[in-house]
Amino acid sequence: MDSQEPLLTIETTGHLATVTLNRPNSFNALSEALLISLQQTLTDIADNDAIHVVILAANGRAFCAGHDLKEMRNPKESTPDLDYYRSLFARCGNVMKTIASMQQPVIAKVQGMATAAGCQLVGTCDLAVASDNATFAVSGINVGLFCSTPAVALSRNVSRKRAFEMLATGDFISASQAADWGLINRAVPAEDLDKATNELAQNLLKKSAVALRTGKQMFYRQLEQGLSGAYDYAGEVMACNMMADDTVAGIDAFIQKKTATWKHR
Repeated sequence: MDSQEPLLTIETTGHLATVTLNRPNSFNALSEALLISLQQTLTDIADNDAIHVVILAANGRAFCAGHDLKEMRNPKESTPDLDYYRSLFARCGNVMKTIASMQQPVIAKVQGMATAAGCQLVGTCDLAVASDNATFAVSGINVGLFCSTPAVALSRNVSRKRAFEMLATGDFISASQAADWGLINRAVPAEDLDKATNELAQNLLKKSAVALRTGKQMFYRQLEQGLSGAYDYAGEVMACNMMADDTVAGIDAFIQKKTATWKHR
């Protein structure tokens, strides 16, 4: 199927876009071609003001098994090429940075195993809903490779000791543990995954796209600052947000006990 079907699909319904990884026979491993396709798709969505929320999903038993290890080794046979690996991990990193920087909130819909760079993908998304039989690991250590790039996303979601234990042991954690540790927002019965993910997306779609766009950018930028700088920056963003038409409409509607109608759709 991987050679005949598209590497990913995109479906747009109103202001919601669903991007679905489509290498089920390879557990949706992030081949170079899939990374390139995902990068282009996300870049196109990021520039599309008509899309307000994105769901990242996958076909098959696994959400994503990380990098395609066979592809990583086969082209180079027994002679590793440092520049090749630098380029590969930079390409993957660019996909992750695009998710964080794009204006739309991105929800990971995790229906199965998410390992290594697949776990990184979950951690990078702004929100994540998983079926209760999904599992998560950063298992590169088991093949002699410390999951250094997945560690970036993982350590920004879960506590240091839990993150390092996952990285150093490669052990899987359950969906309930992932929710408890903060890697995902919630775990739901498998039969409820579509409904729960869509309900979260629809909740966001009811909000002002201007506020969500402003808030996502602010949220990640302030995390990288010291306390004083973060408050200065957040205060400036909030003041500017107050000048937006949507904010004026929203506050007036609240005062008048009406439902807000957002001007920027």
